[in-house]
Amino acid sequence: MNTRSRVRAGAVAVVFALLAAGCTGGGAGGGGVQGTPGAAGLRDPMFPKLGNGGYDVSHYALTLSYDPASGRLDGRAEITARATQDLSAFNLDLDGLTVRGATVDGAPAAVNRAGNELTLRPRDDIDAGKRFVATVTYTGVPKTITDSDGSEEGWLKTADGAVAVGEPTGSMAWFPGNHHPSDKASYDITVTVPAGLQAVSNGVLSSERKSADGRTTTSVWHAAEPMASYLATLAIGHFDTSTTTATLGRAKVPVLTAADPSVAAKSAALRAKIPEILDWEQQNFGPYPFAAAGAIVERDGDLGYALETQGRPIFPASSFEEGTLVHELAHQWYGDSVTPASWKDIWLNEGFATYGEWLYEEDFQHTPAQKNFEKAFANDDAWAFPPAAPTSSEDLFSAPVYQRGAMVLHKIRQKVGDDVFYEILSGWPAKHRYGTATTEDFTKYAESVAGEDLSDVWKVWLYGDEKPDKP
Repeated sequence: MNTRSRVRAGAVAVVFALLAAGCTGGGAGGGGVQGTPGAAGLRDPMFPKLGNGGYDVSHYALTLSYDPASGRLDGRAEITARATQDLSAFNLDLDGLTVRGATVDGAPAAVNRAGNELTLRPRDDIDAGKRFVATVTYTGVPKTITDSDGSEEGWLKTADGAVAVGEPTGSMAWFPGNHHPSDKASYDITVTVPAGLQAVSNGVLSSERKSADGRTTTSVWHAAEPMASYLATLAIGHFDTSTTTATLGRAKVPVLTAADPSVAAKSAALRAKIPEILDWEQQNFGPYPFAAAGAIVERDGDLGYALETQGRPIFPASSFEEGTLVHELAHQWYGDSVTPASWKDIWLNEGFATYGEWLYEEDFQHTPAQKNFEKAFANDDAWAFPPAAPTSSEDLFSAPVYQRGAMVLHKIRQKVGDDVFYEILSGWPAKHRYGTATTEDFTKYAESVAGEDLSDVWKVWLYGDEKPDKP
């Protein structure tokens, strides 16, 4: 029996057990409407089991304690959500870890595990439209997840702590939630670590305090703007930190960077350049969308790639160079603020961020975007599949998504001219600020701004299977 069958079988078993016990539901709101279980997956084309139906999360309050010596994580996740249907039960995504208990609106909830699906059955059904708070306490040694392309995500143990990264599915390794990019929420992340270590996460550092006995330090991070769970991060260890302010239009944005001491000096100059890069990007992409900015730079070996974690991208030292920094900061507009509605739309992240690199090189390195376009066009790997139609999860972070995705934007620019193109470039993240969008949303938007049919661009460059004879 495959994994999907086990999940379905587990969900069916829960329903039959409840029926046998006479638990037909009465409706927590007193309406007497019988609820049904929320879906155990959202049928994402790349990850059918990822995410859950029946509710929409508005806020995560995570309270965590980590001991690097044992690798043990103790957690409490308080999840505020709204039911989108009459619910008798609902699922959360959680990979590994031991659940100690759960409540819904303060009352004990029945808990069932089947693979990565954690099913909660509240004491009373939840009426559609009702706000509720689910609390899960858990413990254990979090997992490192190896993706189909061989990269590692989830919880990565380091010599002095850990790094948590979650694209595309790894956040379920360290907290339960609705881990599909279509369900975004605000976050409060409270982390307690042994004294002498630091915990760096997304958003603004609200407070940092030592315990009365001096043995631990607790940091509280607040990310007010909606965030997809794959963009949540946590870095625990020894860090050299620096703070400054970026003046981005009328906004004053605090910039906090953290670097492992072994790479702090080498990375200092480029970290100091973040306000300047953000200023250039907001001039081209529109107002910066978040209340905080910065970067985390780890030693090589702690993680294998850079990632656009919201407000504070994270890098291994060898990847912390100017082009990659421009790319990950561009993601704050394209991917973080406006997020793909499903993983097949990932080119809306990577194609835009890659084209951001091309524009930066055009402005500062005297390299026309056309030259990068021609280089990408000549790369046969970029033509393995259309950027809007990846065929499997292994395709998500490959050349067609990045390079051919950027080629799509360059062809739009050639067709509509710079004035209209830059209107599209800044208007797109403004239209979907803090939301999600599909490829179809983008093609309709681009044509509405351009005032013309761009189907020839979509047919050849976005959806076409064949490489044209010439650029």
